[in-house]
Formats: sequence, C-alpha cells, structure tokens
Amino acid sequence: MRAVNQKSRHGIDVESSEMKRILVLGAGRVCHPLLDYLHRDPAVHITLGGSVREEVDVVSRGMSRISPVLIDVNERPDHLNSLVDQADIVISLLPYQLHGVVAEACIERGTNMVTASYLTPDMAALHDRAVEAGITVVNEIGLDPGIDHLLAKECIDEVHMAGGKVESFVSYCGGLPAPECSDNPFRYKFSWSPRGVLLNTLGTAKFLENSKAIELPAGGSILDYAKDLHFLPGFSLEGFPNRDSVRYAHLYGIAAEAHTVFRGTLRFRGFTRFMTVLQKLGLIDLNPHPALHPSGPEITWRNLVCNLIGLSTLDVFYDNLKQRVAERVGEDNLEALETLGLLQEAPVTKLSTPLDSLCHHLVGRLSLGDKDRDVVILRHDFGILWPNGAREQRGITLVEYGEPGGDTAMARTVGLPAAIAANMVLDGEIQQKGMVLPFSPDMYRPILARLRKEGIQAKETVVTISA
Repeated sequence: MRAVNQKSRHGIDVESSEMKRILVLGAGRVCHPLLDYLHRDPAVHITLGGSVREEVDVVSRGMSRISPVLIDVNERPDHLNSLVDQADIVISLLPYQLHGVVAEACIERGTNMVTASYLTPDMAALHDRAVEAGITVVNEIGLDPGIDHLLAKECIDEVHMAGGKVESFVSYCGGLPAPECSDNPFRYKFSWSPRGVLLNTLGTAKFLENSKAIELPAGGSILDYAKDLHFLPGFSLEGFPNRDSVRYAHLYGIAAEAHTVFRGTLRFRGFTRFMTVLQKLGLIDLNPHPALHPSGPEITWRNLVCNLIGLSTLDVFYDNLKQRVAERVGEDNLEALETLGLLQEAPVTKLSTPLDSLCHHLVGRLSLGDKDRDVVILRHDFGILWPNGAREQRGITLVEYGEPGGDTAMARTVGLPAAIAANMVLDGEIQQKGMVLPFSPDMYRPILARLRKEGIQAKETVVTISA
C-alpha cells in the first residue's frame, strides 16, 4: 500500500499539489454534467476512463484538461491500479457491481473515492479497511440516493432542533420523460440504465406503515402496492415501494418516533399496469431461456411470446395468439404489445435471458430522442408533531427538466452532487474516513447550497393543524 503520509490532509499528493488529479470511471449518461462542473476549476486535471472509445471521446469533447483512456476494470485490474495510483480521488460512475473492485484499489493505494450508488453490504464491509487506509469513500451522493437524503436530513434536523418529532416520512422519486414525450404504452423513456429500470420492478421492499412493518418479496410484488399520487395535480403520477425504507428510519434518526417510513419510485400512471403485463408474459425474467441462447437458431418476438405462454408455433394464426395473450393479460393490453413490436415477426437479439433481450429491444424504441427532454420529480412528505401538540404537514418538492439535445435532468441531478462531494473531499471539507453517507450538516448544507447555485432547488409547502 502506498504510505498514507504521502498524501496531504486534503488528499492531494504533496509533491504535486498544484493540480488536483481526478479519475472518473464510466462515460455513460450522467457523466457530462459532472465533468463540466469539475472542469471549471483550472487546477483540476481529469482522467476519464470508459470501455467504449466513442463514448469517452464524445463526452470529453471541448474540455482541454481531460485525458480519455479506455479501460475494462474487470479485464485489466493492473490498468485500474495504475490509474488509481495516479489520482487524488476516484469518482465511480460504473455499474454498482463494480464499485467494490474500484474501492479495493483505492484502499490499497490510499486514494479517496465517490460514488452515487447505494452503499451495498459488500461496500459496507470495506469500512474498517478504508478507515485504516485513511481514505474517504462517499456513497449515495446522486439523486436517489443523494439529493433525497440531503433534503430529508435538512428538514429532520431542523424539526429536532426546534423540539419537534417526525411522525411520518413518505418519499417518492423518479426520472421520467417530460409529459409531452411520454407517448408510448410504458409512459416512460430511458434516461438511465434500462436494465436498472426493469430490475427495479422485481426488487424487494420493506417499510413501516402505521407502525406495522411490511415486507414485499422479490419478483414483482411491489407493483401490486402501486398507488395514484396527487401532490402535483397537473401530473398523472403513480408510485410503488422501493428497497428497504426501514433502514433509513435509523439512519435519519427517526426510528423511535415515526410510525410511517416509506420510500418509493415515481412513474406516470400506466407504467405499473404495463410492467405487470410483461411479467405475466414471462418477459421480465432473469433466468436463461433455451430459445435465447446467443448461439441458438433465430427466433422472432411472436414465436418467443408463443414459447413463453406455452403455445405451439406450428401453424399458429395471429388471431389465435392474440386470443391466448388476451386471456392472460387482458384484451385492452394487446394494442400496447403490438405498438412495441412484441407480437410481430421481427427477430429477437438473443441475450440469454428474456429480461436482457427485452432491454435491448426497448432501448431502440424507448430511449430519449434528441428532441426529447426528461423530468426528475422528487417529493418528501413529513408529518410533524410540535411540543405544543400542534401537527404540521410539510411537503418538499423538486422538479427539474432536462434540455432537448443537451444534459438530461437525470444526468444533472446525479452528476452534480457527486462532483460537488468530490471537490469537498479534495478541499478538505469532508474529513470523515471510511464509508461515508451524506447525512451530517457539514455535508448536506454546503452541497444543497451549491446545487441551488446550479439552479437545482426544492420548494416547500406547510400546512399547520392546530393542537
């Protein structure tokens, strides 16, 4: 391990402290706003690592102090180690499964790290080693998780300092196409990982509702808990549970006082109904399917659906197929399936599993176009009890639109918090070591203030109920 004392307290190599050296891994959808923010500082040099040459070149175009490199962190750990060794901080925008590989390299070389992803058990297990190495690894500093934490903790700490209690906390967040761009059966277009969007509907969920702990198993049961939402009357919204909310009752410091703690995913109304249709057809399946082996014979979407619902493809008439599909998912959903080409004789790109093959198909049809824009919506609802017995309903709402042909709202709201946190580590504003979450005032206050300067600001509403 490189000796920790070769680093200054700011995480910058003492011998070359004039330049801050940042390694950014991942050149995907959220990268550009992060690079643009960091590149404003003339004392910064950025190495941008990605696995696709075109992505790396395009996203770094016009920024003189960015060195693009090709890297596969799984195939070339030696290359990763060399790049980490030359950096003062690493920002990982890679899929969350790869953060552990990057964190191991950072620990071995005494290099700080930032990621916008959830703190997984594997990453949490590295906490003591990161502390021993004297490094800071900031996690969950994107949008969700990220900005949602900052706004929640700001409100909760303010209530506690004034002597109040948070009796309920309900939060929803989602990245969506702007309403005028949501013209498809999903009411959705992809502004981030398509696979992540579909996998999110298969996850487990745990939350508190009126003091009752509710656990929903994996496999799509969270969609059965979807409900219509009305906090923005001009939008037709619905939401469903997301991951483990109970964990955040403890992390937010409200476990002893809150009877309801819920975090959910936000979508336009109609999304969950159509996702349920795809599940019933067997298309949201992570298990390898013999008909989808990459080396197997060609298959069309019509034949694949026949296979999945147990209908022989020999001499099958299209009307028969539609009748069988209608029996399973309802006749009113047939047009949506036809619109997306899932009952047609178009060839399937076989990627082993139904889910991955479907992802590839949908990306071509449901990605944001150059003239499209997206919108990010985040909503927190707090039920507050004050010492005098009065109750208050406080709502915090963030709505951020992307620019057609420019940065998406998702990219800005994920990339900018991560960039700000990285700067704070480099400048010594974040001193905590190990695996760090953005829950302390010395983190959330300056990050929110700097986001406001970038035009990202939430609005607050308060309704007080007399004691």
